[in-house]
Amino acid sequence: TISAFIKSCRGSDPDAAMYWLAKMLAGGEDPRFIARRLVILASEDVGLADPQALPLTVAAHHACDFIGLPEAELTLAHATLYIATAPKSNSATLALGEAHRVLKEQPVQPVPPPLRDKSGAASKQAGHGKGYKYSHDYPENISGQDYLAKPLKLYTPKTAGWEAKIADRLARWQELKAQMKHRKGGER
Repeated sequence: TISAFIKSCRGSDPDAAMYWLAKMLAGGEDPRFIARRLVILASEDVGLADPQALPLTVAAHHACDFIGLPEAELTLAHATLYIATAPKSNSATLALGEAHRVLKEQPVQPVPPPLRDKSGAASKQAGHGKGYKYSHDYPENISGQDYLAKPLKLYTPKTAGWEAKIADRLARWQELKAQMKHRKGGER
């Protein structure tokens, strides 16, 4: 039943999700177990398409702990309907998987010297932190700093819900970075 519940939420079918929720509650399922599954769905399946899903489901889990049944049924219904009707994106799941794959298949990248902690005499003497660009000193907080020794593309935003705005923002930042590199190259 939990599998049907999860797949109904993921598939954006609030009616089926409510049916499976009611069946689990009638059968005596622990409401905290259901709430934990909703928290997982919030990150795994809704993700950045609706970033409010995670705090809402965490609050629902917390509410189940302190109010208990039967009132917690309403909290679970609220969270279930929110998840089932939210736009969906698994981009965080995909990005994390890609990062794990890269770490497994490629040499581990060293931390670039400008990003290393410069506290302590030995770190300062080694040049740690030298060349770091403080993002807040630049337009839109984009310094053009490289944060990896070898650039990687791990995250690809989807176009559902709030994540469409993230995609637009990242595209804008790429433009800013390209302009900075172009200006820097032209100054030589």
